[in-house]
Amino acid sequence: MKTYKAAIFDMDGTLVDTLADLHDSVNEMLEHYDFPRRTLDEVRQFVGNGARKLIGRSLPADKSDFVDEALNFYNGCYARNCLKKVKPYAGIMELLAALEAKKIPLGICTNKQHFAAVDITEKILAPIKFSYVSGDESNQPRKPDPTRALEGAKKFGVAAEDVAYFGDTAVDIQTALNAGFLPIGVTWGFRPRSELVESGAKIIIDSPLEIFDRITFA
Repeated sequence: MKTYKAAIFDMDGTLVDTLADLHDSVNEMLEHYDFPRRTLDEVRQFVGNGARKLIGRSLPADKSDFVDEALNFYNGCYARNCLKKVKPYAGIMELLAALEAKKIPLGICTNKQHFAAVDITEKILAPIKFSYVSGDESNQPRKPDPTRALEGAKKFGVAAEDVAYFGDTAVDIQTALNAGFLPIGVTWGFRPRSELVESGAKIIIDSPLEIFDRITFA
């Protein structure tokens, strides 16, 4: 059985449940501009491609030229809200602790705003130490472009084929495939199992610790 030497994770829908805070922030923005609110399930479908796409999808169809202003306001809302309701998924802290005990380098590569990714990592996922955290910044490409994910592997000093990448959406699976990582789909997040299958996940798990029955880390 092949041994994997590093693990990189998506954040929203994979490590932590951020949906309530995202939903609250989107609706705070929409209410500010007197636009119709979005449901929780709508926001669940809108996330995955970064905050700009989230806001573009959340705005009324005839407001596509309003994204920059709305995004700026939304970022302020989410900066206030991003730690209010977020929590790790069941079993995630145990998974991370087990990998840390094996001295497996841990990273995060997400399309979430970088400031929020760092805040959640330091305040919600502590005391786990991540060697690499990469969120969305204006000068960097977004997933499924593999550039930022590959920077993590380079920092760890491991080959791409030795990295396991965990995610809950097609964007995550495409990122892993583009990077040459092992693409692992998780079913507890924001998208259905069918999306993970169709996008090419090599392994799909229903609970975090299940991964140790499927692959070896060392």
